[in-house]
Amino acid sequence: METPPPTPPLSPTPVPMSQSDERMWAMLTHLSALTGLFTLVGSLVGPLIIWQIQKEKSAFVDFHGKEAVNFNITMAIAAAISFVLFLLLIGLVLMWLVGVIWLIFTIIAAIKANNGEYYRYPVTIRFIK
Repeated sequence: METPPPTPPLSPTPVPMSQSDERMWAMLTHLSALTGLFTLVGSLVGPLIIWQIQKEKSAFVDFHGKEAVNFNITMAIAAAISFVLFLLLIGLVLMWLVGVIWLIFTIIAAIKANNGEYYRYPVTIRFIK
């Protein structure tokens, strides 16, 4: 008589987050975009990494992660367009405007997330739904 093969271990289920942890991770998702001030791709990579790691643990963090990634993709597209127009000598103002909008809305979103509020960026193309 053969012994049955051992059953594989169950995959760990995510432990629900406390509300304060949800708010903290949602805020960090938005604030991680500020690494874009120091690196070219930081504004997108930071939110994407945090969102991918934490999205299964909290619907609140999942919502804010999608918003942060969508907003930063939109701002990257706007910056690229501004750069092309800069080469044509008309994009200097647009580059500053995109930067100011990016910084202001990122800080507002982080504050709203830390307060436990759902925040949707007003000038965002929703690539990820």
